[in-house]
Amino acid sequence: MSSRSVHPSRSTGGAFAALLLAVLSFSLLQTLIVPALPALERDLHADTGGASWLISAFLVASSVGTVILGRLGDIFGRKRLLLVSLGILAAGSLLAALSESLGLLIAARAVQGLGAGTFPLAFGLVRELFTKERVPVVIGTISAAFGIGFGVGLVAPGPLIDAFGWPSLFWVSLILVAVAAAAVLAFIPAARHAGAGQIDWAGATVLSVALVALLLGISQARTWGALATMQLIVLAVVAFIVFVLLERRVPAPLMNLGVLRRRPVAAANLTALIIGFGMYGAFTLVPQLVQTPVSAGYGFGATVTSSGLYLLPMAVTMLFAGPVAGRLGPRIGYTTTLVIACLISAVGFGLLAIGLDQGWAIATGAGIIGIGIGLAFSVLANVVVAAVEPHETGEATGVNTIVRTIGGAIGAQTAAAIVTAHLTSTGHPDPAGYTIAFAVSAISLVLAALAGLLGGTRKARR
Repeated sequence: MSSRSVHPSRSTGGAFAALLLAVLSFSLLQTLIVPALPALERDLHADTGGASWLISAFLVASSVGTVILGRLGDIFGRKRLLLVSLGILAAGSLLAALSESLGLLIAARAVQGLGAGTFPLAFGLVRELFTKERVPVVIGTISAAFGIGFGVGLVAPGPLIDAFGWPSLFWVSLILVAVAAAAVLAFIPAARHAGAGQIDWAGATVLSVALVALLLGISQARTWGALATMQLIVLAVVAFIVFVLLERRVPAPLMNLGVLRRRPVAAANLTALIIGFGMYGAFTLVPQLVQTPVSAGYGFGATVTSSGLYLLPMAVTMLFAGPVAGRLGPRIGYTTTLVIACLISAVGFGLLAIGLDQGWAIATGAGIIGIGIGLAFSVLANVVVAAVEPHETGEATGVNTIVRTIGGAIGAQTAAAIVTAHLTSTGHPDPAGYTIAFAVSAISLVLAALAGLLGGTRKARR
């Protein structure tokens, strides 16, 4: 199918809004649950270990949903599969809103995670619906929605929980998903014909085992202990090896490994892994830092609602950085833009590390990080999209999203381990723990800049 002439003058403004809403409806769910965890533990009589499954279940399921739904979209039509993804999100949100037990809510979060195909499907649709001149900017804006939803998911829940309780989070999510689905139906035309191919179910099963084992091992490391973690990591490694062997032998593989070996794609995936590792330091630690009572000698004693405001500058700057990257990339090169983005983020984390006791430094650092991460997400997506054929877009961008998720999972656990390793007699972490964690994130972003250089200086091919 031609990616440039199928839908010439149809309302691209409406299509852009529909794709943005679809991506935002999923990205919000990544962090929407975090501010609600204390209320959920209380209402559902759960301990911290049990509540952590509300994050892990979503994380694991999203890694599986991303690659499988992205590939299905490449074969059967991306609009059709985008609606399926939104339907899955809606079902999970409805089940979560009606949940009265921890087990049911965990299951609902897993269903929500399966809707992660919205990202690769949206990127594939951009190539179908927009001219090549507009593709970088549109992809940049949609990529920024990942971070924007992540940040808003930490800011918005506080007032909703205070006023209506935690189920309101999922009712709001359900409404947003419904609006996104209606927009997709109204403004995105169906492809004239779907792509060719078939599903490699054996490969999908083995890859799912590998991803589930890896992410469970990472996310539950502190709860299950070293032995169980190592067993899961070994299982993941073995499953990944089996997956590679399978993909080399089947006529229609789930994932074209040759695509992943291309220099720009491989460099983008390595960079995404490191960026994911570094960025979660801000998302997970800033709310914890500012909610620390003043009596601990640092912190601001912020409420759940006000603590989210410290991350608001990050969400705002991401909104503008994504489209800017889409314009900068073709002009100065995506590699150059990516290196600049990572270094900007490193500066932001450096400011957090040295300004723990200053509210303005935390908010400013978050805003600077938002600029860097917004630019980086946009550039990574554009590099991957430009390096692959249209029918490879779903699987390639899906892998990039998964790699970033894995990096984020490792980064969140690492940041938490660093902070909790510096507990004081009062039970609160020593501020040195936060300084070290933010410094590690800054160093990670510098390494991400170096990894980005491995991709060469190519501009987008299309």
